[in-house]
Amino acid sequence: MASSSFGPICLLVLGLVLNLAVPSSSQTCISQTFSKNRLFHRCNDLPALGAYLHWTYDPAKASLNLAFMAPPAKSGGWVAWAINPTTSGMIGAQSLIAFRQSNGSMTVKTYNISSYGSGIEPSDIGIKMSDPEAEYSGGVMTIFATVVLPGNKTTINQVWQVGSSVTGLSPEKHAFGQANLNSKGAIDLLKGQTQVVSSGNSRLRRANTHGILNAVSWGIMMPVGVIIARYLRTFKSADPAWFYLHASCQFSAYVIGVAGWATGLQLGKESKGVEQTTHRNIGIALFALGTLQVFALLLRPAKEHKYRFYWNIYHHSMGYTVIILGIINIFKGLDILLPDKKWRHAYIGFIASLGVIAVILEAITWVVVVKRKSGSSTKLHDAANGNRGRQP
Repeated sequence: MASSSFGPICLLVLGLVLNLAVPSSSQTCISQTFSKNRLFHRCNDLPALGAYLHWTYDPAKASLNLAFMAPPAKSGGWVAWAINPTTSGMIGAQSLIAFRQSNGSMTVKTYNISSYGSGIEPSDIGIKMSDPEAEYSGGVMTIFATVVLPGNKTTINQVWQVGSSVTGLSPEKHAFGQANLNSKGAIDLLKGQTQVVSSGNSRLRRANTHGILNAVSWGIMMPVGVIIARYLRTFKSADPAWFYLHASCQFSAYVIGVAGWATGLQLGKESKGVEQTTHRNIGIALFALGTLQVFALLLRPAKEHKYRFYWNIYHHSMGYTVIILGIINIFKGLDILLPDKKWRHAYIGFIASLGVIAVILEAITWVVVVKRKSGSSTKLHDAANGNRGRQP
């Protein structure tokens, strides 16, 4: 009796031990196969962008025969795998980038990455590479190559990435989502272990904070403040409330905008090699013009002052310039950060709604102004007739 019950218990324990002892069976890469009966000794499910790395390491030759697999961001996009000899990031990476050419055939080129911007061109890299080849099947691109490792290191800094489009031989910049920022890490070629560098999380949060602050400031509050000033001042009953609403709205927007500008400066310091020249220059211009507007408010002449006319021209022209540049820069920021499309659609909807409101208020205020002028003309005409009637 005891022996008969002992058997199932042993089998259960043995099964649990085997499950614990062979965790690698959960790896997806183990079941993957390649054309030309290519075989590799090790593989790794990379933790971001749905990518996989297969390799065979030859210590005698210090060579790495590899296959990198990943789906591009779009069908016309690109995939990249790189070794960075000096650091864990993309800058300085010696890269293999695969994409489809205009005739539909796959190609793989080498790129020495010196910045995050678009417009990189094929170039020689500081790592010996042979037998490059690329394939596309089932929505996945695969890079095959043999590289000689610098210093015969068995632990290397790898970087992998995907993008959505290619212009000529120049891959366009990739998205800056969390997965894109975390697609890097050290890999032990002997043990097959990957250590991910997840510094992208905090940078992504700061980038999102920067975007939200500036969108609220320059992209939302500033236009609302302008609408308040332009249309409420037409109604005598709103005076001077419109001015205090306008001033408080614009000053609050300026304070929030300065905070967003400061976070942008910090992001620039942390992202060496990332060049967002147009976005940065517009941001600097917005900060300068916004600061001038604040000082202009402190120097505002009285209504009856002879310089008030010129001050109004300056204040209005600078204000509308800030609004236009602010909206342009919001879209520049969206192009850089590439959030979900719903956020871009939401901002477009807000701007469109604000435009409709402005058109309606413009019509209403013109009616009010025309009636007011008509009433004033009638009173003057009646007064003139009355005076003539009393003349002897």
